[in-house]
Amino acid sequence: MTDQSLQDQALREIAAAPDLDTLQAVKTRYVGKSGLVTKELGTLGKLPPEERKARGAEINAVRAAIEAALTEREAVLKQAALDAKLASEAIDVTLPGLPLPAGGLHPINRVYDDLTAIYERMGYTVIEGPEVEDEHHNFEALNVPWYHPARDLQDTFWLEDGRLLRTHTSPMQIRYMVAHEPALKVVVRGKVYRYEATDATHEAMFHQLEGLVVGDGISMTDLKGTIAEMARGLYGPTAKVRFQPSYYPFVEPGADFAVWWENPRGESKWLELGGCGMIHPNVFKAVDDLREAEGKERVYEGKTGFAFGLGPERIAMLKYGIPDIRYFYANDPKVIGQFRGELG
Repeated sequence: MTDQSLQDQALREIAAAPDLDTLQAVKTRYVGKSGLVTKELGTLGKLPPEERKARGAEINAVRAAIEAALTEREAVLKQAALDAKLASEAIDVTLPGLPLPAGGLHPINRVYDDLTAIYERMGYTVIEGPEVEDEHHNFEALNVPWYHPARDLQDTFWLEDGRLLRTHTSPMQIRYMVAHEPALKVVVRGKVYRYEATDATHEAMFHQLEGLVVGDGISMTDLKGTIAEMARGLYGPTAKVRFQPSYYPFVEPGADFAVWWENPRGESKWLELGGCGMIHPNVFKAVDDLREAEGKERVYEGKTGFAFGLGPERIAMLKYGIPDIRYFYANDPKVIGQFRGELG
C-alpha cells in the first residue's frame, strides 16, 4: 500500500467515525504503538543512510496529516456529545412551575391573631415587652413577696447579672402603667419562661396573652363581660364561661376562668384557660412609687382595674382540633405510638 493510499484510507475512516470510541480505534490502528504508520517508521532502519532521511520525511508527512484529521474529528465529536447531553438535560423554562405545598401560620400565631383582633375590636392596644426582666418588675412590683414559690430558683431562669427570663407577661403591666396615665386598656403577648421538667404537657418556654384595664369604677362585672366576649369571639355566640375563686398575689379578688369545651371525642367538659382578678392595691402603690422615683405624678392609687392572663397553646388545641397527648397516655398506649409516628 502506498503512502497516499494509506493516508486516504485513514482520512476516510476518521471522517466516518460516529463517536469517540470508534475514533480512538482508528487512531490506534494507524498511529498507535503497533499502528500501520508506526510500522512504516520501523522500516527506516533497514534502508541505506542516503534514503533514510527522505523516506522518514514522507512517512512523517502521512502521520502528521492523519493526526491533524484525528484532532479535528475529535473536537467535532466532543462538541456533538456535549450538545446532546445539554439537550437531554435541558429545562423548558416556558413550562408551568411545579406546584409546591403552601405554608401557613403556626396554630399559636393564629390564636394570637384571633385574640388580638377580638381585643382590638373592644378598644384594647396590643403591646409587647422585654423577655429579660429585673426582679422588681417581675415579682416585687406585682406584690409577689420573697417567700412566694414562684421566686424559688427551681421556677425561674436567673441570669448571672441578677436579671431573669420573665416568668409571665405581667411585668409589662407595671412598665406600661409607669409610662402612661389611666384610663387604659392593653393586651400583652409574648413568650415566658419557667424552669420546669419537659413532659407531655409542660415546656420551659410557652406563651401568654395578658390583659390590663385601669380606670374609674372598673368592676368584676366588667372583667366577666370581657372574658365572655373573648370566648364568644373564639368559639361562637353559644360559648359558655365559668369563674372559680383562686389566689394570685397581684389581684384581689382572683379567679380562674374556663370555657365549656365541646370535645370531638364526646366528653365535653369545662377546660381552664387562665386566671384573672381585680388589681391588688399594692400593685397600684408600687406603680406610683416607680412613677414618683421618675419625677412623675402619683395617679394610680384609688383607681380600680382588672387583669387576666391565658395560654394560647391550650386555646389552639381546642380551636384547631389538636389532639391532647395526655388522653392517649391515659387511655391507649398503642395510639400514642401511632400519634408519635404521624409526627415523624
